[in-house]
Amino acid sequence: MTQQIQRYFDAFNAGNVDGMLDCLTDDVAHHVNEGEVRRGKALFAEFCAHMNRCYAETLTNMTLFVTPDGTRGAAEYVVNGQYLETDAGLPEAQGQRYKLPAGSFFDLRDGKISRVTTYYNLADWIRQVS
Repeated sequence: MTQQIQRYFDAFNAGNVDGMLDCLTDDVAHHVNEGEVRRGKALFAEFCAHMNRCYAETLTNMTLFVTPDGTRGAAEYVVNGQYLETDAGLPEAQGQRYKLPAGSFFDLRDGKISRVTTYYNLADWIRQVS
């Protein structure tokens, strides 16, 4: 299952939302760092469209982990980004660059990702773009 998580992140780094969606179950639960849980591929795709409008990000220094039974996984990485368009409730975007550690956690089912949970330090990000 490490390959499925790697495919997901390879698609992310390529800006390939369809490739990311292909890695997910239809009922995927998407737990974002600061917000409500989104369920299903349609809401995940909407989130990705919003993120791609406001941010340009590449993930580096990635380490992947998967449990021996293949049902859960995790990734630790560095987010290298640029703030492109002001996101509601956040500082004004002026092309600021940022770099911060982050992590994601996954549930895996039937060869697909059924849960994505992402964490990063929002206060650190705000300091970097303010």
